[in-house]
Amino acid sequence: MLRGFKLALLSCLIVGPVFFKVNAEEVKIGFVNMDRVIREAPVAIKASRKMEQKFEGRRQELQSMADDIKSRQAALSEKGSSLSDSQRRIQETELTEISVKFQRKQQAFQEDISIWQNEETSALLDKANKAITQIAESEHFDMILHEAVVVSNRLDITDKVIKKLTGD
Repeated sequence: MLRGFKLALLSCLIVGPVFFKVNAEEVKIGFVNMDRVIREAPVAIKASRKMEQKFEGRRQELQSMADDIKSRQAALSEKGSSLSDSQRRIQETELTEISVKFQRKQQAFQEDISIWQNEETSALLDKANKAITQIAESEHFDMILHEAVVVSNRLDITDKVIKKLTGD
């Protein structure tokens, strides 16, 4: 028991001065809300507009196909009872084929948007990380976090990062 006490005392004597020295120096910590950077940075807004323009034609094509499917379904529901069995089956088969084609195009569209968004987000995060590093170096931060449960407003440097991404 005495041996354990001596070991604990020795540990305190070795670690204590190091701990007090670290606490005696001011540690400068910052926080960046990356969700806000991705939403509000001019680079992100520009990328969002670019995406809308790039995919607008395909979005309209899909909307047109969806409208066509709805109108065909409505027409089949209204006239289905007056059609012969073979005519009804032909229209149902056509409707199924168009629906499958629509679903494939819609899935490809969503995948293309997802890939594009991931690439743009990755590029934005790289730029944001460079801006954060520059701020950390110029303002002598010891640590900058981007995830936290609770953060004081005085630690939040998100506006500085957004401003840096704007080009000062």
